[in-house]
Amino acid sequence: MKQVPTLDIRRYDTDRDAFVAELGAAYRQFGFCCISGHGIARELIDGAYQAFEQFFALPTETKMKYHVPGSGGARGYTPFKVETAKDSRYPDLKEFWHVGREIPRDSRFADVMPPNLWPAEVPQFKPCGYGLYEALDLLGTRVLRALALHIGLPERYFEDKTDQGNSILRPIHYPPIIQENIPNVRAGAHEDINFITLLVGASAEGLEVLSEGEWLPITTEGDAIVVNIGDMLQRLTNHVYPSTSHRVVNPQNENARKPRYSVPFFLHPNPDVALDPLPECVTPDNPSRYDNSLTSHEYLMQRLREIKLI
Repeated sequence: MKQVPTLDIRRYDTDRDAFVAELGAAYRQFGFCCISGHGIARELIDGAYQAFEQFFALPTETKMKYHVPGSGGARGYTPFKVETAKDSRYPDLKEFWHVGREIPRDSRFADVMPPNLWPAEVPQFKPCGYGLYEALDLLGTRVLRALALHIGLPERYFEDKTDQGNSILRPIHYPPIIQENIPNVRAGAHEDINFITLLVGASAEGLEVLSEGEWLPITTEGDAIVVNIGDMLQRLTNHVYPSTSHRVVNPQNENARKPRYSVPFFLHPNPDVALDPLPECVTPDNPSRYDNSLTSHEYLMQRLREIKLI
């Protein structure tokens, strides 16, 4: 049975050409790869999960203090049944929180990247949450180096295009399903908006990726982190790297009756980066698919409207 491969990123330093080739092949086929050997401390991941679980266990009225209506959920808390997968009739069964990049308030991006909110009730939320944010940001930068090399770009091509990116760490809580007939889908089939997504330690099975018309379950082992391509990188690479549909389904076993937590990190380019197809990715066999120019911030706003966050 075909499955999304797991690759050890330490090979980037010891066996670079082969690693880049294998990583590129995985992304061209699946739009997904699992990355091991990344060096992010287990204690950091576990500490962050504990802090996030403590927050989601708070009373609804406490959590709603951190909800900012009209902000598109850019920072702080978003309650259940708000976000809806594009073209889906039903809202997703989840609540979540957004941690964004800490930037100087006189930054040129301050108007589109608001300051973070931090829940006073959970003191560990900020150090653990932002520690994990920075660790995943660094890992994403390493993955992008290999992705750049694979398509003939300089190794650090993406770095000055993502160093002020509007990236988001999103702790999510899917509640246990208590009714008898379990609906199948907790989060509807969708593609991600951003450059790449890094998903650390989903606490239960359920993630599936669409490949050649069939849904493949993704399960990780050990320290592996799931990393997938988002729509912005698909557009920039003229679909050389595909942004693949994925969903979260309910386990058809007793795990459906347990809460599920997951923490994706959505790595975004800087708000002013133009997402126009790279010349290296436009060929006679793959002519440019886009004739209009869009910045990443314009693209983000368009998509947030589609998924009913603004």
